[in-house]
Amino acid sequence: MNIKIEKFILKNAISFIKRIAFLYLFFLSFLGFSQNKPQVKSAVDINDIKIGEQISFNVNVVVDSTDFVVFPEGQTFAPLEMVESFVTDTIHESAKITLIKKYALTQFDSGSYTLPQQRIIINEKPFLTDSVQINVNTVPVDTIAQQLYDIKDIINVEKNTILPWKWILGIALGILIITGLLYWFVWRKKKLTEDEKIALLPPYDRAMIELKKLENSKYLIQDEYKQYYSELTDIVRSYLEEDVHISALESTTDQLIEKLEMLKDAGNLKLDNDTINQFKQILQTSDLVKFAKSKPDTSVAEQDRKAIENIVTKTKDAIPPPTEEELLLQEEYLEELERKKHRNKIIITAVTITAVVFIAIGATIWHYGFKHVKDTVLGHPTKELLEDEWISSSYGFPPIIVETPKVLLRQKIELPAEAKASIKEFQSFGYTSSIGLFTININATSFTEPVEPDLDKSIEFFIKNLESQGAKNITTKTEDFTTISGVKGVKVYGSGQFSVPGDEELLSGKYAILTFGGKGFQQQIVITWLSEDTYAEQIVDRILGSIDVKTQL
Repeated sequence: MNIKIEKFILKNAISFIKRIAFLYLFFLSFLGFSQNKPQVKSAVDINDIKIGEQISFNVNVVVDSTDFVVFPEGQTFAPLEMVESFVTDTIHESAKITLIKKYALTQFDSGSYTLPQQRIIINEKPFLTDSVQINVNTVPVDTIAQQLYDIKDIINVEKNTILPWKWILGIALGILIITGLLYWFVWRKKKLTEDEKIALLPPYDRAMIELKKLENSKYLIQDEYKQYYSELTDIVRSYLEEDVHISALESTTDQLIEKLEMLKDAGNLKLDNDTINQFKQILQTSDLVKFAKSKPDTSVAEQDRKAIENIVTKTKDAIPPPTEEELLLQEEYLEELERKKHRNKIIITAVTITAVVFIAIGATIWHYGFKHVKDTVLGHPTKELLEDEWISSSYGFPPIIVETPKVLLRQKIELPAEAKASIKEFQSFGYTSSIGLFTININATSFTEPVEPDLDKSIEFFIKNLESQGAKNITTKTEDFTTISGVKGVKVYGSGQFSVPGDEELLSGKYAILTFGGKGFQQQIVITWLSEDTYAEQIVDRILGSIDVKTQL
């Protein structure tokens, strides 16, 4: 009996121990799971602020050091606006890390707002923060003690048309380089070389210098008689051709002597027969050396050179002095020669500048394209708008914030009688280009009743208004549109044939209508432009990328 009781007690004890062990293991696994699960907490430093005051929104995430965490970026805090996203702080605690992300938020309209839940991605799994209620209070203004002034009139501000300093520096540097090159290679008075100085001397002086060089040469020492006599006769023949004005270089010995004798007989060259015969003998010796390979004595060669010096001198003295008419003609010739040189310099300068301009234009066309260069030089209305200084402004109420190349001016529009009953306030702002079809219009409408606007009806009204003005073949497409702050609206766009004041023909154009709204109000942006106007397309893209709207009255 005792044995049975002992067995029963032992069996129950073992069962109890197993249960305790199971509960212990379960508790350890639960504790480990809860420790491994990421923890996400969020809080704001203040719930009640004044208009424009900033809120610090903090998100704390506790994860393993190997986890991948992605915090929200951009305008995901609507209706509040994110002013700044700070760098994430990291705190290490053994195997865990705490990530602290701070955002600066604000709101410029009074009211009660809900900061929506923010999505935190941890290892591709979403975790949501808690939503927070934020109250934005108005700032009291003492309009009694504060002195008020009338609204100032609009004044025109002169546009700064000065080119950027980089362009000015580049143009000035290019002009300086071209001017320097033209001066150095064309207009500069170059320093003459010895050969150029000799070439400018009178024929007689040049001949004597050449004969002196021949005397100091090594032709005779090196037995180069042929070269010696060739240069000797070339010197005297060149002199005769320049100073006596006879074709001496291409004449044979007999022909040259015959021409000299004819000049002597005519009284134009007062040379004696002995000088002519001596010159003929030297020419014949030169012919023998050059063609018959004769080799006279060195003393004979030297005597022939001295004789040529004497012949050149006698010939110079035998030439009659020029008459006044000849001197005048020579002076006119020199003046004409100088004018020709100056004219050639002008031509070279003009051709160089023209070539540089054409090369620059060609390079610019190759880089930017012909249309861009043509529109830059001749001007293009929408290109000037695109490159103008843009203005970011708020229009209407609820406000529509948009960036445009020109300030949109308030338009006076008379509403139909049937529309006045349902519309509390209608504000319209617009800009119309003086050339082409480019227009921008912004309309803000407040209704008398807090009802949702009929977007389809307003768009239909716009299309019918275009058709009543003569537009034809209007196509329509619709898609959703989201502003930079995440506000959703409707975009209607298309093309058609539009009429322009002052032009009888219809122009092929495009249009885009952006519509936003809520209970009791509607906001609308309308843009039209020519179909093939690439600059207008860029303007429209930039405008659409800058749109933001407030959707609370």
